[in-house]
Amino acid sequence: MSAPNLNPDPKLNTTLPSKLDPNSSRARSNAMGMMALVASIREQEAQVREGGGAKAIESQHAKKRLTARERLNLLLDPETEFFELSLFAAFGMYEEWGGAPSAGTVTGLGRVAGRLCMIIANDATVKAGAFFPMTAKKVIRAQTIAMENRIPTLYLVDSAGVFLPLQEDVFPDQDDFGRIFRNNAVMSAMGIPQMTAIMGMCVAGGAYLPVMTDHVLMTEGSGLFLAGPALVQAAIGQKYSAEELGGATMHAEISGTVDFKEPNDHLCIARLRSLVAKIGHSQRAPFDRTPFDREKDAPKYAASDLYSLLDSDPARAAVNSYDTHELIARITDRSEFDEYRPDYGRTLICGYARIGGCAVGIVANQKTSQPQTSHTGEKRIEFGGVIYAESAEKAARFIMDCNQNLVPLIFLHDVNGFMVGRDAEWSGIIRAGAKMVTAVSNSTVPKISVIVGGSFGAGNYAMCGKAYDPRFIFAWPTARYAVMSGASAANTLVEIKIKQLERGGKKLSDEEKQELLASIKATYEEQTDCRYAAARLWVDAIIDPAKTREALMMALEAASLNPDVPKFNVGILQT
Repeated sequence: MSAPNLNPDPKLNTTLPSKLDPNSSRARSNAMGMMALVASIREQEAQVREGGGAKAIESQHAKKRLTARERLNLLLDPETEFFELSLFAAFGMYEEWGGAPSAGTVTGLGRVAGRLCMIIANDATVKAGAFFPMTAKKVIRAQTIAMENRIPTLYLVDSAGVFLPLQEDVFPDQDDFGRIFRNNAVMSAMGIPQMTAIMGMCVAGGAYLPVMTDHVLMTEGSGLFLAGPALVQAAIGQKYSAEELGGATMHAEISGTVDFKEPNDHLCIARLRSLVAKIGHSQRAPFDRTPFDREKDAPKYAASDLYSLLDSDPARAAVNSYDTHELIARITDRSEFDEYRPDYGRTLICGYARIGGCAVGIVANQKTSQPQTSHTGEKRIEFGGVIYAESAEKAARFIMDCNQNLVPLIFLHDVNGFMVGRDAEWSGIIRAGAKMVTAVSNSTVPKISVIVGGSFGAGNYAMCGKAYDPRFIFAWPTARYAVMSGASAANTLVEIKIKQLERGGKKLSDEEKQELLASIKATYEEQTDCRYAAARLWVDAIIDPAKTREALMMALEAASLNPDVPKFNVGILQT
């Protein structure tokens, strides 16, 4: 008798198929709306990058100093891109003070002498580089990313210090100005390289920042002192020039505070590049990474197809579903995906893939409704974008598996929240949801979140929202961030307001009720917009959907710089 063929097909096919037709009428409509939204955001970004405007730029040049972005162009390796973070910080805020574009500072990841670095640069065209409340929080967020991923950090200092009219919101709290210097000390103790180039003013408490880093560079004509000439004269009656108090020559020759004195910005940046080129290389993270070829390992389907996936209108997006496998197929290497428990808990998609050669685990909300059989044998349809007990339990187990096997996690949000109602409560939805939140909370492998559509309520928590320490959190222009969706929240808020008015003896007409609904809905929609979130640093960057893969590759490369993965301990699970 011949032996049976135990392996009739030795080739495992993990390539995701695609049914998305970019030429269908709905896809074309979605693409037009998404591209218009992307174009609008890019136009606003261009305005933000102008900083304080043409006159402020001229004033900076008159001092023989470059602007922050001109300095960046010199610092970064030629023909490499700067991955800017928190560009929309303070967007629409501080209008009573004339605004603070990008919170008066530029932060992001860039390559310097071949090394991936975190760069933090004061923009002196915005209120002389003064620190607003959001400026401090933006710098702290950049430092946090650098600490979590062990990224060498470069500071380009040109700042007048704290913006005094708002000092009470800048100075005293845990996430205020002083935390920056605390982070300098902690980063140094962690062995993270830090270097500072002073190319302008560095005064008051801010003077501690450069001196708490590994190297201090300073240009002639710059100032580094705890108190400027006017304050010294007022405080102790002594009269000195800025150069005598804290000029580059004094610090290079007398105080010994400056390591390198340079004549101008150009040579200072050249020196900084030379120093970065000599930093040693630490051990890499233990995550699996295979050799990667950008062309051979590219997804099978065009990234531009992602424009046609979602409806850019929130109201229509709520009823127009899409298969999230189509998104995954356009961000993973060769569109390959090993789906975990594909037939169970289908409103959450979990599985393994590679992005840029790096092994990852993906947790994504499925937006199409799914058939499910309950443990009692009941067949039902589960709503897309909703987390049910089965999907939460599947995801919790998958997240634990990724931690056990040292696989970084990618979360793709488009979530309405957890299922509610009698059947959901009887299924133990709270217990299952708690398992998932516990697994996310205690996860020690790098977590990266992308908010694609809605990210509402406790669904945001379970999908690794900002409160759950993602290494990076990105948003598509279609992202919405709130306790609940706009329509649901507006109707709830209107009912509350009507009851308040009726208790006060005022009865509203139907027309007045509609006006109130429109007003509340408009306010709520503004607050759920991705730019509102980015202004408050709830997301690190608003990304072009077609560049999602590139953003994830950059984030994964940064995460690979940290070799330390703490022991995973999930704690108590309600079983």
